[in-house]
Amino acid sequence: MTNSFPPSSVEQTGALTRGEILQQPRLWPTTFDRVSVVLKFRHSAMPVVLTGAGTSAYAASAVAAAWPGASAIPTTDLLLDCAGVPAGALTISLARSGDSPESVAVVRKLQRIHPHSAHLAITCNPEGRLAKMAGLDAILLDPRTNDRSLAMTSSFSNLVLAGLLLRHTETFRQALPGLCARVESALPELEHGARRLAALKPRRIVVLGSAPFRSATREAALKILEMTAGRCVAMPESFLGLRHGPMSFLERDSLTVCLCSSDPMRQRYERDVLQELRDKQLGKVAVIATGDSDIPCDYLIPAMAADLDDHLRTPFEIVFVQLLAFHLSLAFGLNPDNPSPDGVIHRVVRGVAIHDN
Repeated sequence: MTNSFPPSSVEQTGALTRGEILQQPRLWPTTFDRVSVVLKFRHSAMPVVLTGAGTSAYAASAVAAAWPGASAIPTTDLLLDCAGVPAGALTISLARSGDSPESVAVVRKLQRIHPHSAHLAITCNPEGRLAKMAGLDAILLDPRTNDRSLAMTSSFSNLVLAGLLLRHTETFRQALPGLCARVESALPELEHGARRLAALKPRRIVVLGSAPFRSATREAALKILEMTAGRCVAMPESFLGLRHGPMSFLERDSLTVCLCSSDPMRQRYERDVLQELRDKQLGKVAVIATGDSDIPCDYLIPAMAADLDDHLRTPFEIVFVQLLAFHLSLAFGLNPDNPSPDGVIHRVVRGVAIHDN
């Protein structure tokens, strides 16, 4: 159904990014197939550290949140201090291109410090340096997940799913076909909602989510910031944390996007915050949740994976926010495929000097 609604003349400006967002339900089964050949790692008793840079770091955090005992440390931190990686750990590096200077340098540094530790890379690029490094096992995702546009979209959801599959194989073996079909069929509705919200052209957006969605809110805020070149400032926050200062960020023309929990107890607290935003008239509120006419909001976006534990929902719920960022980019007169025409940011980070310790 994705291909049944071609891009408008305006949307063709960002046709590459839009296509990479819309292809995701068709690529998730390929990720399942490619991860299934290395499920031996799922039974490992090693300490596990997941890592990545930028969006890949948020992907690593999303996986670690659903992996008991695992931790996530960005390569941008590990490059300076590897103390958080114990000897004998399995380090799992997540990467789109596998060519980020920090990602490659961190693996080399850890191989030097802990020569008997294990390394696994999950990457979208079979030609990247990370995929070809010695002393490292690699899971190579479908090449179509190697987004060609500046912002990571398809690569993010598939990297998260790949990491989750190492610990939750059977859950997704049962649930993934239905999830793919649900997201595929919902894409027109999700894009319609994203276009409506983008037409508001808010200058400030807060993305709310409880603890299991912490990484998703950070990635969502980054996508909005990247694709609007900072014309729309987005801030991630937890529902309860919003009251402790960050609520002052919101104005009457702001937008709050909420990733709502499927857990009844979390829902009670989230509803309280949503009602407070409505009472204080702090802009518009869009809620990603199951259908509920009583939820305090201006826009209700259907949740894609509400039947799953919250820790497993990120790859599927992020699709709407990616579409929102895409249409915000268009609304602000930018090209989503290259929203940084002055070269402030690039698809692969440049100019990083690696200093030997």
